[in-house]
Amino acid sequence: MNTTSLRVLFDGGCPMCSREIAHYQKLPPLIPIQWVDITQENEILNQVGIKREDAMAEFHVLDDTGNIHKGADGFVVLWQALPYFHWLASLCRTLHLLPLMRWGYARFARWHYQRRCESGVCG
Repeated sequence: MNTTSLRVLFDGGCPMCSREIAHYQKLPPLIPIQWVDITQENEILNQVGIKREDAMAEFHVLDDTGNIHKGADGFVVLWQALPYFHWLASLCRTLHLLPLMRWGYARFARWHYQRRCESGVCG
């Protein structure tokens, strides 16, 4: 990994998302990670130039080189920074699983976003 820190933007109002992030937060990261609940910290979205709707629609990970990794790519970047998961990131890259992961994540994200919008929190 060519970065020394990450910012992970997540939907803290989503019970499933919060459980997954809480699991990752319990692990000692290999590099510093700033966890940003976008339902509580809107100002960071303006700072990095991401619309709230886009952040709600898809998982985002920002590295310290200015790159924004979204969806399945974001998960692989996050996993690379976590013990026990960094091998999974390497496996996904080595076996060229990212296209399949992107396809599956896109469908899940669309379903998730529609559910969150129905509850009135996307906009």
